[in-house]
Amino acid sequence: MTVYQLPVEVAAFTSWLTDLVGRARPDAGWYGVFAARDPEGLRACLDGAEILPWDVVESVLQDVGEAAEGPFAARGRALYEEAAGAHDRRPGGVEALAERRHLMEDERRYAESRSRELGERLRAAPDPDEAARLEHDLAWALDDQTRATARVTELTARLDRAVARPSARSSVAESSAAARPTVEAPPGAQSGKAKRRPRGARYAWLDEEAEEAAEAVPLPALPAGGAAPRGARFGGAVESGGAPGARGPAPVPDPVEARRAAANAVYALRRLRSQGRSGEAHALLCEALGGPLDRLPALAAELHRAGLGVDWSTLLWEAASLPPGRLAAVAGVLADAGRAADCEQLLRQGVARPVEELAGACAALHAEEHHREAHALLVAFVRVRAPEDAARLAGADPHGLVPQLLSAARVVSTSRERDLLHALRVAGLAGA
Repeated sequence: MTVYQLPVEVAAFTSWLTDLVGRARPDAGWYGVFAARDPEGLRACLDGAEILPWDVVESVLQDVGEAAEGPFAARGRALYEEAAGAHDRRPGGVEALAERRHLMEDERRYAESRSRELGERLRAAPDPDEAARLEHDLAWALDDQTRATARVTELTARLDRAVARPSARSSVAESSAAARPTVEAPPGAQSGKAKRRPRGARYAWLDEEAEEAAEAVPLPALPAGGAAPRGARFGGAVESGGAPGARGPAPVPDPVEARRAAANAVYALRRLRSQGRSGEAHALLCEALGGPLDRLPALAAELHRAGLGVDWSTLLWEAASLPPGRLAAVAGVLADAGRAADCEQLLRQGVARPVEELAGACAALHAEEHHREAHALLVAFVRVRAPEDAARLAGADPHGLVPQLLSAARVVSTSRERDLLHALRVAGLAGA
């Protein structure tokens, strides 16, 4: 019988991970979903036989209320990188990584096809109950697609690091040579030199040019396996100046510029999809959430006009994980543009966030005079979250949130209002 001793780096990470999951509820949240979907795989990761995908770790951090940029999460990320490196350096590690990435590419393609199919069925569904079921299935398919894209990117980076190690044994180097064409940059470019940021239609939200010039500039080739998504689910969009999510003085929207940027983005999406570069198409959608938000309604209209409504659903799904202020800003822009259904869908999808973040989003909506949208957010929250979660949310601002939550619960049902009142009494907030 062969006894395998875990590398010290893997043991350190699994110890941190065990501490994390010990704080999560096994029957609720994302941890409950993962435990139900793949209990054996989760156990292998807790034992150190496999490395848990980082997007799963991020979701469990969200379950227990740990900030993604906090010290506990930062410590876990550092341990994760060290554990992944040690795991990948074991004999056969490169081959296993290449195989896993190949399988995950298949998963990504399937999830993308499934999302597109469900989006088409949702647009044609006349029955409200059927539409609600399809919307639920589409949300899960989009989550599968997003996670698969993130994992392809992560596995590609790990494979690059594994094959680039100067101490790699010759057998590993030989196996990596076969896999290398799928992970090398195409980006004719000389290594080690700084590169200018590409311009044109693919970057319509960052640096617009005339559409004619955009068509003349070929789309930049990015590493195989898809570009690293820059949207909300991958660290959040970069916000310009001031506190995160702060909008500052609202700029005067330029409808001509908004339509031109939207047309450029749709043109680029079609080109990327026609070339099979779906990961980069997803990254392009994420870029929209880091650009001028007043252009989002024009993008929505252009995507629907082009028959790409499923891409708009993907973008709303990404926006649901934005920082609280940015989430509120997107919801406000959609409401101001008369896209009430999109606004409500975004808020419904955002209620799975930690209650502290939802309190911030609610406060930001009120600060922007979007009281109706703040109420819609709380209605969606009390409809799907436990009364105890609502009491925790009320604790962030008892004077303001207790009456708002009770009003929202009253819209849902009298029994939900009664359950919330009980939870508020237990938390000592009933008289707030």
